[in-house]
Amino acid sequence: MANSTLLSPSRQQQPAAPAPVPAVKRRLPASRIAATVVVAFLAALWLLPFGWATITALKSETEAAATPITFFPASGFTFEAFAKVLAEGNIPQWTWNSLFTSAAITLVTLVISALAAYALSRIDFKGRKLLMGIIVASLIVPPPVLIIPLFYQMVSFHLIDTYWGIILPQVIAPAMVFVLKKFFDQIPHELEDAARVDGAGRVRIFLQVVLPLSRPILAAVAIFVFIGAWNNFLWPFIVTNDSAMLTLPVGLQTIKSAYGIQYAQNMASALLAALPLILVFLFFQRQIIKGISTTGLAGT
Repeated sequence: MANSTLLSPSRQQQPAAPAPVPAVKRRLPASRIAATVVVAFLAALWLLPFGWATITALKSETEAAATPITFFPASGFTFEAFAKVLAEGNIPQWTWNSLFTSAAITLVTLVISALAAYALSRIDFKGRKLLMGIIVASLIVPPPVLIIPLFYQMVSFHLIDTYWGIILPQVIAPAMVFVLKKFFDQIPHELEDAARVDGAGRVRIFLQVVLPLSRPILAAVAIFVFIGAWNNFLWPFIVTNDSAMLTLPVGLQTIKSAYGIQYAQNMASALLAALPLILVFLFFQRQIIKGISTTGLAGT
């Protein structure tokens, strides 16, 4: 009877709990530690001039030009240089000019470059290799070489001191065509074949298949074109004479003082011109990094 009696659940032998596995400390490889140190050092080298410019802009003109040079002002920080730059220049109008022209250049460049890159990647037309060779060869042509013929062309079109005069010569970007073509080459042809079986035409395939798959590279290209257009000083300086048509980098250089070089005001002007680009990078840094890492933009 005792052997046939079932043990109660409370008396049944419970399985032993597994012994805790000791935590294993993962050691970072020496190469990764060295790369982190090098990147941190390079970041500090980049931030040092930016920090120096910021502190100089927050000094008075007397302390900014005083010798020996001091890192921090003895009398404290002041926004006098920023106030003078904003008071003496037409900053809102210049900022609008830069924003409008840079956005227009980005949009038109993106449309032209995407269409050209798709045609070179997918359409086998006569002279395609020759055209691609011309595009690649144009990458080594320095932009200042084209300044004189472009200026005479804008004069003949009566586009001096106009937005179109600033925009049109900057919308052709062979480097962006090359980068987009490389990306389009990586898109499988099977996706387009499937859409073609469903009755989609070339334009519909481009708009509804290729472009949605190309969002990372399109965002990266748009950001780089916008930054280049915003920073462009030479061409807007040549094609504009009216103060109301100046872009921000050009307009800030027209603010001069009769007392010689004003270091604090010069640094304040540089920071005002760079502030929009810093904001663009802060808001779109994920798209920039993703575009570079997935498309090899850094190597072009």
